[in-house]
Amino acid sequence: MCLLLLAAGRTLKCPVRLVLFLHRKGTALEECSRFETGQAREFVEARRHPRYKLEVDVRVYPRNAAVVRGHSVDISESGISAMLRVEVPVGEVVRLEFSLPLGPVEVHALVRQRNAFRYGLQFVEEGPGQGVVARTCRELAIEETLRNDSVV
Repeated sequence: MCLLLLAAGRTLKCPVRLVLFLHRKGTALEECSRFETGQAREFVEARRHPRYKLEVDVRVYPRNAAVVRGHSVDISESGISAMLRVEVPVGEVVRLEFSLPLGPVEVHALVRQRNAFRYGLQFVEEGPGQGVVARTCRELAIEETLRNDSVV
């Protein structure tokens, strides 16, 4: 039996040697493989852009509703995950505003998913805000690498 690691720490038992599971319409590929011995398990997550832990205040402006306030959980060059206090419809394009260490960001995003109060928002436009996000992610990647190197 092989276990497939899904989002939010959930697992799925798979009675096959190699399982490829395409998650969230192509954004995450999670692979579980079991070798002949049955002892080794590998979990690989391939995304377009890596995620970095980051907590900042976020303002979400849905189309026909008042501003929704929350805070981010993580960020990547293609999107942000945020905990929001009020429901925002999945599939809606919203305007996001938040501040990063390198500057303020205002960008439109598609609400891709929701799990309780946690939302996944995919950026849908290129612009100055996207540049600030990209530079911030590069800095966070360097910090993460330095942190990991100091642990070893």
